[in-house]
Amino acid sequence: MSSKLSYYTEEGLKKLKDELQALKSKGRSDMAKQIAEARDKGDLSENAEYDAAKDAQGLLELKISKLEDLVANARVIDESTIDTSKVSILTKVKLQNVANKQTVTYMLVAEEEADLKSGKISVKSPIGKGLLGKKVGDTADINVPAGVVKFEVLDISL
Repeated sequence: MSSKLSYYTEEGLKKLKDELQALKSKGRSDMAKQIAEARDKGDLSENAEYDAAKDAQGLLELKISKLEDLVANARVIDESTIDTSKVSILTKVKLQNVANKQTVTYMLVAEEEADLKSGKISVKSPIGKGLLGKKVGDTADINVPAGVVKFEVLDISL
């Protein structure tokens, strides 16, 4: 798999580890029961339920493998080392849409932690990419599905 490092908050890494543990224990247990039930229904060569359960097991194992890779390459960022003079991962950025003067605040996080409802956007999203490295007072022209939006960086904090 990939060996690319990803940076997380402690909370975000804990969620990943909890999900991985649940898939390994309960997920595998439930899958084994499904396969056993399907196997008990007769001839395996013509048993669509058994084939479907085996396919689902393969997908579960793939998901577990990907999560294991993510957790193995995950690092928790020490907030005391974050430079708030420019936009980077785990910084909160207050932006103003230059066109309509609307302000919004986002926290830049790893892709797996992104949650727009709580104001967390991925550093890999168009807005996240467009903001990385910007300083207070800088403007960023960001390509979004609706076109190009110009944002001004008003504040950067933790």
